[in-house]
Amino acid sequence: MPTALKTSLGRALGSAAARRLLTQDQIPAVVYGHGMTPTPVTVDRKALRVALSGPAGLNTVLDLQVGNDTYPAIVKEVQRDPVKRIVRHVDFLQISLTELITVHVPLHIKGTAKAVLAEGGLVDPVVNSVDVRATAANIPNEIIVDITNLTMDTVVRLGDLQMPEGVSIVGDPEFVVVTVVTTKIEEVAVVAAPVEGEAGAEGAAPAAEGAAEGDAGKPAAGGKPAAGGKPTK
Repeated sequence: MPTALKTSLGRALGSAAARRLLTQDQIPAVVYGHGMTPTPVTVDRKALRVALSGPAGLNTVLDLQVGNDTYPAIVKEVQRDPVKRIVRHVDFLQISLTELITVHVPLHIKGTAKAVLAEGGLVDPVVNSVDVRATAANIPNEIIVDITNLTMDTVVRLGDLQMPEGVSIVGDPEFVVVTVVTTKIEEVAVVAAPVEGEAGAEGAAPAAEGAAEGDAGKPAAGGKPAAGGKPTK
């Protein structure tokens, strides 16, 4: 059953006017769809929060009151403050309750992938929502992915998702939505570098031995032969 939400017509346009409305907890918005001229409106912040507080969240089907008219509508886009994350603007899309529309639906995982945990892996959802097509009455509140049988060598693709009756997935069926990453750190062998001076000490003995061998046949100072050497001519 659609949720009633009242809006107010006649808001002033422009960024300065929008800031004044926000200080009064009134959110600038626009309503469009089905050939109607985009209509600027204002919606009370608390009333919007209450209307979207059900399990369908942003996909709640609304009975949107615009002046003397009431339209079935959904929230098409929400703009938030980049720092405070409060809602600053809302786009409402007028819909037909019997036509197919495309909406974002949250993606949630359930179960425990024991095979992944046993090998030091971690299940990693690549996205937190997917696009589906359905009539307003068939829009699911969420898409559930059971990861119980997931292994280190498997992933979940868009085409693997199970859709409720009357709902179809939108996008490339091969797109990966849930994957597995490893958390193990490979051991790397570390070779200790020689302490400064050790290499020189190891090479000193051969050098000294070579010097002694080379000096054995050389004459001593003054022309006298060294022991075992021949006299010079």
